[in-house]
Amino acid sequence: MTSISVSPVRAEMRAFLKLAIPLVSAQVAQSATGFVDTVMMGHLGWKILAAGGLASFTFQVFLNILSGIVLGVSPLIAEAYGAGRKTRIEQVTQQGLWLTVGLSISTMWVIAHMDVLMLQLGQVPETVTLASTYLKVMLWGLFPAVGFAMLRGVVSGLSQARPIMFIVIGGTLFNIVGNYVLGFGRFGFPRMELAGLALASTLSWWGMFLVLVIYLFKHPQLRIYRLFQKWYQLRLNLLWELIVIGVPIGVSISFEYGLVLVMTYLMGILGTDVLAAHQIALQTGMIVFMIPLGMSFATTARVGQWFGWQNLEGIKRAGYVSSSIVVGTTILVAIALLTFRQQVIGLYVDINNPENAQLLKLVIPMLSVVAIGHIFDGLQKTALGALYGLQDTRIPVLFGIVAFLGIGLVSGYVLGFYIGLGGVGLWVGYYLGSVAAATLYVWRFGNLISRKIGKFD
Repeated sequence: MTSISVSPVRAEMRAFLKLAIPLVSAQVAQSATGFVDTVMMGHLGWKILAAGGLASFTFQVFLNILSGIVLGVSPLIAEAYGAGRKTRIEQVTQQGLWLTVGLSISTMWVIAHMDVLMLQLGQVPETVTLASTYLKVMLWGLFPAVGFAMLRGVVSGLSQARPIMFIVIGGTLFNIVGNYVLGFGRFGFPRMELAGLALASTLSWWGMFLVLVIYLFKHPQLRIYRLFQKWYQLRLNLLWELIVIGVPIGVSISFEYGLVLVMTYLMGILGTDVLAAHQIALQTGMIVFMIPLGMSFATTARVGQWFGWQNLEGIKRAGYVSSSIVVGTTILVAIALLTFRQQVIGLYVDINNPENAQLLKLVIPMLSVVAIGHIFDGLQKTALGALYGLQDTRIPVLFGIVAFLGIGLVSGYVLGFYIGLGGVGLWVGYYLGSVAAATLYVWRFGNLISRKIGKFD
């Protein structure tokens, strides 16, 4: 390969990593909030681990779906940035705030009544009572969490993602200290257990959101965009455009995370010990998944910017460079997880305690499946990010239905309950869905590129 052909690839790699590294760091740090919550839940008791993990992931599902909907700002901002349309950037952000408020208020009501649904889904009453304690505090952190996700999409589209990393790291450190102080009752504070963990996380979300807003006001390169001026003006046409792009993203996420949520409730039916083991595998999988997830945000921004510049070669290069980097990274993570399974589990529970022997027996094979499946999960998420950069959001919804519901849920249920693989079978089914999704998304991206040849000439 000549230097002429290599140079654009290297340039794309540098541009991608400049965006991806802070976004990945921010996602990992943000996920550490749930990780720290889970670790501390484990030290409060395995019943609290089961209930708190169920509640925490339930909240995360709602948050991720809403964050996906407001993520519609990212490809629109990236395209406008590439095309040099300053007013468009301001108006998209302002309507993103309206969308954030509306989604948050309606979803808070749903979260407040999740205890009724949990009981109907066959969860143990004691588990539901403990989970509700967490959720009824945590719901007050939904608006700042969704608002932060929306503004993160704005700064990513403007190629100014570095501050996100520092803000999230600061919020995570605050949450860790808050968990310890409020959860266990240190330094004169009452021992609030699950409610304390939820309160610390809620305060952390508010802090991160407000700091990001201040940053957007103060940063010299960002304050030229009057993002919050005339925020009160409702532009229905632009709001509808955001909804048309964002809702399919949210629906796609709902299939993916909804499948994991259904898995979690099915784990509860299999037994509290299986549910506790699942929480360890799930939380570990969530943390490592933040790496390709952050990279997918960078992929959306890079593809979206090339789309705004109407450069087909740039779009292709951005998509394939990001996918290659993600596959390489996820393979390294998978090897590390397989090598250090015992050490990873030891972060959550005392593996030398005889009382945890059954838990250890259940979680080791689950963690092995998570390690291998992570490679395919990373590829499907990055390919999906490339499609979002092209503002292609509706067809991927259909692919998500086929992959995660038609293949993932059905195969997981059959493997787990009919073949008798239990929790491991449910995890295998989920990753079969990821394999199908990765195949479909990569095919779709290549197909769109071939159809656009000559369009930008």
